[in-house]
Amino acid sequence: MPREMTAEEIEEMFARLSKDNPEPQSELEYVNTYTLLVAVVLSAQATDKGVNKATRPLFARVDTPEKMLALGEGALRDAIKTIGLYRNKAKNVIALSQKLVDEFGSKVPDTRKALESLPGVGRKTANVVLNVAFGQPAMAVDTHIFRLGNRTGLAPGKTPLEVEKKLVARIPQKYMRHAHHWLILHGRYVCKARKPDCQSCIISDLCQYEDKDL
Repeated sequence: MPREMTAEEIEEMFARLSKDNPEPQSELEYVNTYTLLVAVVLSAQATDKGVNKATRPLFARVDTPEKMLALGEGALRDAIKTIGLYRNKAKNVIALSQKLVDEFGSKVPDTRKALESLPGVGRKTANVVLNVAFGQPAMAVDTHIFRLGNRTGLAPGKTPLEVEKKLVARIPQKYMRHAHHWLILHGRYVCKARKPDCQSCIISDLCQYEDKDL
């Protein structure tokens, strides 16, 4: 296991990521908070690119819970059938849309507890919505961030929740708004699972990974 990065190293890491990409954006396409929520639910065990391809025409005509309920589960299934687990996801999207209408005035709630009460919404999905839609310093730990937390020594942990808690505790507050996106993008394009691109990594001298390919 790599040693944990120091507070000074973490500060420098995020200073560099911030300078390199001051306003990182989610690669999921959406038109409002509701469609963001739907897109994140659909993205579980699927690529953002694959989700965007299916949702682009869908969100052009369906951008509220009411419109989704009018569309119906069958038509939604047809619209997202290129996405993995589409049957179960369609069922959840219809159910969460109904609950938003019935209990939340058709508005996406801005607390983790309320979000996690919606069908198909777990902690990771809730954290993405809290961060992207509401600007809260939430940290959604996907496979990229879990790998990065462990590989670099930023926040080693055996479970996503352990890594999440360490990240929230260790990342300076001024960087928390965008930290989720910086880490995802870095894991997706630089610190890749099979072959990390250490030679083009802007934080390679801070990273504690022992098998760097430099």
